[in-house]
Amino acid sequence: MSETVTERPEAGADEPYAVNADLVRRVETALDEGRPEEARLLVATLRPGDAADVFEALPRDDRESLAEALGAGLDPEVLTELDGAILEDILGRLSPSYLARLILELDSDEAVYVLENMDDEAREETLRFVPAPDRATVLESLSFPEESAGRLMQRELIAVPAYWTVGQVIDYCRETRDLPDEFYEIYVIDPRHRPIGHVPLNRLLRTRRPKLLREIMDEDSTLIPVEMDQEEVAFQFRQYRLASAPVVDADGRLVGVITFDDIVDVVEEEAEEDLMRLSGVAAESDLFEPALRTARTRSTWLFVNLLTAILASIVIAFFDGTIEQMVALAVLLPIVASMGGNAGTQTLTVAVRALATRELTAANAVRIVGKEAVVGGLNGIVFAILMGLIASLWFQSPGIGLVIASAMVINLLVAGLAGILIPLGLARAGIDPAVAASVFLTTITDVIGFLAFLGLAALFLL
Repeated sequence: MSETVTERPEAGADEPYAVNADLVRRVETALDEGRPEEARLLVATLRPGDAADVFEALPRDDRESLAEALGAGLDPEVLTELDGAILEDILGRLSPSYLARLILELDSDEAVYVLENMDDEAREETLRFVPAPDRATVLESLSFPEESAGRLMQRELIAVPAYWTVGQVIDYCRETRDLPDEFYEIYVIDPRHRPIGHVPLNRLLRTRRPKLLREIMDEDSTLIPVEMDQEEVAFQFRQYRLASAPVVDADGRLVGVITFDDIVDVVEEEAEEDLMRLSGVAAESDLFEPALRTARTRSTWLFVNLLTAILASIVIAFFDGTIEQMVALAVLLPIVASMGGNAGTQTLTVAVRALATRELTAANAVRIVGKEAVVGGLNGIVFAILMGLIASLWFQSPGIGLVIASAMVINLLVAGLAGILIPLGLARAGIDPAVAASVFLTTITDVIGFLAFLGLAALFLL
């Protein structure tokens, strides 16, 4: 095969990373035209994250063909970079024995990620080809709750007693075959294997060999319980600026370590989850899910939205006589509802994220609620004046302008309060605010907006 055929396209100035549309198109064409070796050569030199992007950019059939083309050349790190739905498809095309070999090349936390995206039967078949000690390790990790520190941690770490010297630790790290691929701290343990301190690598390398670890270790380690939710783990890392943290079991024994690169994935995952739920979409991205499954998951909240929309329509029906006598009300009605909904969504988005990052707490809730009420009122006054003038000139009626201005102030004030109080109330009740807050908010702003506008019109214009 000629060099020009297999040469990977260079990224342009506006495409600083290796994957671009030309590369994806060439891989897809090679696969569709029955040239798997060419496709393999195009992808084989990419770094794992970039190779995963190529997989995700291809149609489903081509992803499976590319996995087969790569064969033994598939970097196991690519699997850890794939979206869950795509990973399931790829895993289904690989033999259990081959998957077992890939898993053995991964750190324990990465192996757990791959295995948890397999169905029970395929996982059991794959683990049959994994040596007993490694199999026991990943099975124990899989026994912990999903999205817990136990699922997130890696078992590979360096733990030594306090009476060791710096020289002993350095020699041990040079000689051991179980050295982690990446680590940032040496953990100091007591005879019960409980962490009593840690030594950053930079300090270890700057200290003379005869020095005892107990003399240079930090004793204020942040310990992560194995059952702790990953969102809480991410908060601990952000709050205390951690590079890594030891994970302990119920008896306080050191069982693993979580590093900051794991937390980057958690932060991205939690942010994506909140965003999806605010939109009424499944907690995980459904970008790569089959259309039928995506439609089914989205329809649940669309049905709830339909019920709340019917409730708002019932409110409008109470004032059907009022609307019949003044058509201008029907023209202006969507403006009131839309402004309230948008204002509430702004507050809601900020509140949900602040709750997730612990910036909104019981200690400052009253002050934040007061601030949002003021913001809603101020915006209500500004847009009330603007819309009041527009409506007065549009329909040649100062009364209509005054009514819509008043309704605008009421609805934006309520929207600001609802946008902060709804997520606070749901959080207090133990419900994820990102799941249901937007539905409640839309209902409140629509109902209050319609009631205020049509009620004021019925009182003062007819």
